[in-house]
Amino acid sequence: MKRREARQQAFILLFEQSFSRDTMEQIIDVAEAVTEKPLDEFAVRLAIGAEAHLPELDERISKNSRGWKLHRLSKVSLAVLRLAIYELLFEKDIPVSVSINEAVELAKKYGGEEDAPFVNGVLGSVARECADKPKTDAADPADAAPEDGTADA
Repeated sequence: MKRREARQQAFILLFEQSFSRDTMEQIIDVAEAVTEKPLDEFAVRLAIGAEAHLPELDERISKNSRGWKLHRLSKVSLAVLRLAIYELLFEKDIPVSVSINEAVELAKKYGGEEDAPFVNGVLGSVARECADKPKTDAADPADAAPEDGTADA
């Protein structure tokens, strides 16, 4: 499966979670039972990673979507932004431009007329904010260097 298709699976999982109180593991289990085949590993990694970092992702969305509250965003925009910001912050092998472009394409495909430009603007702001900071390892955030640049000796 291509990464674009896997990213679409991850988006659908995150979108589904916005209507449910189920954990991502539960949503994945149901999706695999319905389709009778396992989901793509990359899609699962993105969806579980985004779920694990929801408070941080939502904080970034709130900070960079000036004038908008999270509960006022479309569920499509929210799921796309969570996925893309997770990629921007934690997926070291994905270029920033690819994450943004893929997110905008998802917003165009699944969202309304205003979703894609909104997503593009928020992600551009997040990307500028993160430009000077290296991506951290999502597997173990404790390994990341402190934001002030100091490290334990």
